[in-house]
Amino acid sequence: EIHKGDASRLLKDHELFPNNSVDLIITSPPYADQRSYANKRSAVKIKPENYVDWFLPISEELKRVLKKRGSFILNIKEGVKNFERQTYVYDLVLKLKEQGWLWREEYVWFKSTSFPGYWPGRFRDSWERVYHFSKIADLDKDKDIKFFRENVQVPIGEWSKKRFNNGKIYDHDKKRRKSNTGSGLSLQVDKWKDKKKVNPHNVLQISSIANNLNHSAAYPEGLPSWFIKLLTQEGDIVFDPFMGSGTTAIAAKNLNRNYVGIEYYKKFIKLTNARIAKECK
Repeated sequence: EIHKGDASRLLKDHELFPNNSVDLIITSPPYADQRSYANKRSAVKIKPENYVDWFLPISEELKRVLKKRGSFILNIKEGVKNFERQTYVYDLVLKLKEQGWLWREEYVWFKSTSFPGYWPGRFRDSWERVYHFSKIADLDKDKDIKFFRENVQVPIGEWSKKRFNNGKIYDHDKKRRKSNTGSGLSLQVDKWKDKKKVNPHNVLQISSIANNLNHSAAYPEGLPSWFIKLLTQEGDIVFDPFMGSGTTAIAAKNLNRNYVGIEYYKKFIKLTNARIAKECK
């Protein structure tokens, strides 16, 4: 279900968006000075100096509607103004922490097909940040957030076949060794012998190609899909307060999750519904 309107206004409707009602919030909101945000009268670009004040009332409502074990995934990247990177994203993260959000992790979305260009004194942007927030932090498994790492594990790779040739394990692989960097981390290679899959790292290499959707900032289905698999189960509710061209809804429906969204522009709601009819299983 997608609701037409202004997210900052609709989220205040407790009947429409009850407390503790969604399992995952994943969104890419308008970026300062780059993407227009529709208010009650017109589409405006949010200035970097006003961004935090604009977003905090929205995030307060997002915290209210998110379930205790749920997660909030925020895809955002500051721009460059007068040859200098803006700081509003850093300011926002700190203010979200003050608001009561727990900053769980920061992922890097490496856009392997980012558009080329030329800029004085810097290179093209090929990555964006993806922040992971939650409402709780408890090491008790039954009280912590939903986190299904097995759903996003990757093949261990060909190295294991060579390392454990014919099942042979060398004595030095049976000993736990500390990292030479002094980090305090350690590993024991023989623990990997029978593994087929391993946990991924926090750099997500996903093509930025998302078809021609007539939307200035559509992200690829693979991005929300990865987090939906990691942080929800079938039947859970995935919420995008800035639905845009509907990629979050497509990803949720294709993974047998329910979705709810907010979008100001009627044309994008129509586009999303058409995409769901065409692209969903």
